[in-house]
Amino acid sequence: MSLKVIEFNDHGICVSDETGILLHSPGFALADGAEVLFGEAAEQQARLRPTESYNRYWQELSLDPISHGNSFRHYADIAYAHLLHLAEVCAIQDEVIFAVPGSFTHQQLAILLGLAKQTPFTVIGVVDSSAAAAATQAKSAQVIYLDLQLHQALVSSLELEAGVLQTKATVQVPGVGSQSFMNLMMQMATNLFIQQCRFNPQHNAESEQQLYNTLPHWLGASDDGNLILELATGETSHTAKMPHETLVSSLRPQYAKISDQVLAMQSNQECQLMISPAIAALPGFAASLPSSVRPAILEREALTGNVLQFVNLIAGTGESIRLVNSLPVSEAPSPPSPLALDRCAPSHILFRHHALPVEDLPIENRLNPDLDSDSAPALVLSIQGMPALLGHICLRDGEVCLKAEAAGMKINGSPAAAENRLRLGDEIQFEGCDDRASLIRVSHGQR
Repeated sequence: MSLKVIEFNDHGICVSDETGILLHSPGFALADGAEVLFGEAAEQQARLRPTESYNRYWQELSLDPISHGNSFRHYADIAYAHLLHLAEVCAIQDEVIFAVPGSFTHQQLAILLGLAKQTPFTVIGVVDSSAAAAATQAKSAQVIYLDLQLHQALVSSLELEAGVLQTKATVQVPGVGSQSFMNLMMQMATNLFIQQCRFNPQHNAESEQQLYNTLPHWLGASDDGNLILELATGETSHTAKMPHETLVSSLRPQYAKISDQVLAMQSNQECQLMISPAIAALPGFAASLPSSVRPAILEREALTGNVLQFVNLIAGTGESIRLVNSLPVSEAPSPPSPLALDRCAPSHILFRHHALPVEDLPIENRLNPDLDSDSAPALVLSIQGMPALLGHICLRDGEVCLKAEAAGMKINGSPAAAENRLRLGDEIQFEGCDDRASLIRVSHGQR
């Protein structure tokens, strides 16, 4: 079973692994008698059954009692049920890394980890979502990352220093979450239906829910700059047109709240702005941002890819899991300084649960490794038909280098060259052997 990554953003809890995104589950729950629905199934009935619907349990995760909770005592109960739903749908039974937003408090993170202990999977690490999403794309001294949740937007400021990107602050911008924008666009659509068709889609719960469910499809298509809105009630079809520019103009005051926060956090003109796919999907949002920064839209898989690349930096051992809010970048904007090399260069290679120093480490092939005795550290394999010396790992000019002496060696799945520079998180494999060796950094004196 592969390592899973769960990103906690209630706009859509994302479960993924090395194959890609497995599930996108919005933070909606619906108590349907003895059964509880989650994700899209719950969202698409939320306006039909508002007293049985919940969508704030991730943002306001706590053990405080809730009124009208049906069978739930508090939001933590709903969050736990959602975790079990994710585990069941995605068959999660092994190790998991959590990516959490900077808006999570220490208490909320403690509650989340406590709930996770009662699930079928094991959490081995927790990482800040903004650092995980932006790490390998960072090139400027300051990075601002924008993300969208159900009820708020998040603006995170990160600093790149000595090849390490660290989240410094995350500010919540309330009232500009995806639900806020949906409500605004639904009201605009309702006004147009009333004006053009004399039909009020929010007159009853059924047509209101239909409007909500259909609106995202309208936003994905346009005709000559118009959004074509079409709803059917019984045998009657109602069609209205919404000019795209009118829609964008109506949303600009809300976009301005996010832009104002970006400007407030921007410390220099070289600031690099990154935005999540969720917030980039808002009509006209990217064009509304300050002209002083050019937004880069991150790929949906960016966070997962970075987490898997730096898994050895994120993963803890036993009870020593901590929130990781800094990660190295794959390509520094300038040649690494000695300080950067000291912070980010691999110090050990993890092989068969042992961490071996990389200063001068031969990679040897011994057919009877248990019978051989050698006091010097070595990475020892046992592969038929291969020479005794497979390669050598050493430090050279402050960098960790691998010299391949035999064919069949791979780095991160690709054939190794004769000489290779190794980075933190790289994985070495050998043909004819199932073992893998990972480049890690052991920080002495840290707890």
